[in-house]
Amino acid sequence: MSDFFHIEASDPDSQARAGRITTRHGEIPTPIFMPVGTRGSVKAVGPDDLAALGAKIVLANTYHLMLRPGPDILSRLGGLHAFMGWTGPIITDSGGYQVFSLSALRELTPDGVAFRSSYDGSRVFLGPEMAVEIQALFGVDVMMCLDECTAFPASRAEAERSMGLTLDWARRCRRAWGGGPGALFGISQGGFYPDLRRKSAEDIAALDFPGQAVGGLALGEPLAQTHEAIEAAREGLDPLKPMYLMGMGRPADLIEGIRRGADMFDCVMPTRNARNGQLFTRRGKINILNSRYRDDPRPPDQDCGCLACRGFSRAYLRHLHQNREPLFLRLASVHNLHYYLDLVAGARESLLKGRFSCYYKEFYDLQDTLD
Repeated sequence: MSDFFHIEASDPDSQARAGRITTRHGEIPTPIFMPVGTRGSVKAVGPDDLAALGAKIVLANTYHLMLRPGPDILSRLGGLHAFMGWTGPIITDSGGYQVFSLSALRELTPDGVAFRSSYDGSRVFLGPEMAVEIQALFGVDVMMCLDECTAFPASRAEAERSMGLTLDWARRCRRAWGGGPGALFGISQGGFYPDLRRKSAEDIAALDFPGQAVGGLALGEPLAQTHEAIEAAREGLDPLKPMYLMGMGRPADLIEGIRRGADMFDCVMPTRNARNGQLFTRRGKINILNSRYRDDPRPPDQDCGCLACRGFSRAYLRHLHQNREPLFLRLASVHNLHYYLDLVAGARESLLKGRFSCYYKEFYDLQDTLD
């Protein structure tokens, strides 16, 4: 898949670059943020909203869709695109995150993971080959290898064991995939030991996947260790393949990830925080529950052109939230997704114009200037 990804511009002062990924369902300009639709739906936001926001790709989760509605049903109904009414590219996580997040409900073996279903308690097995087979039945554009990540902190021995298992599963996923359809990404691990991060990335790069991901980040570790892990992984990965930082979610995480060579990001933070009343703006975050906004006539962000900011005030959004009106969920989620998508689009534009260092500085200069 040599034509899968190409680099259009690079920043001379950092690892940042602008590129383009080509899939069966359209092109993806990078860097890109991917809204999360875990169960085939981005919460409170419809496909028409996503298209209007300029979203180019959405992420869904293999574990949850495997349980409900199931791969056979999705396949009979025309695949995940038809099922959720989204015509653009789709990427699916393999279920690897649930290996971590549902540790109390699973048994880990070299062959795969036996889960106790989080829906009905039934026993479900997911192995590397099955993860690839299920994602292929979904008909998605980008699939992920099954992996395991360690909690933070983890001992060196635990990080080595985990990255060894992840590498073994990556080899098995690679054989099961066999080159298509869809693009399969390998995932590097290694905990927060730079030499292990580098070695895991080198081993994954040697398997020659179309794309490569860095997993096991944003688990509560100090920010300096996050950056150190990204940089170590970057050294081991193929610089000509797209680099995906899994689960990186704060706006500053995106900016710092782009600066360190990352091309793809996902996180539930924009929609989850929206549901809790937190709105992202270019000058900082707004907690719309704050009483200071009860009669504030201004939009959430005066420099934003989203649906919420074009037609509604902070006072109205606060009113909607206080009264549990469903409209709040849509407006707040649309606003936060607009902010994230606009942030990465601005980074891309700055790279194409050769001014990423200015964009990077401007991002931080504007933070905490909210009135």
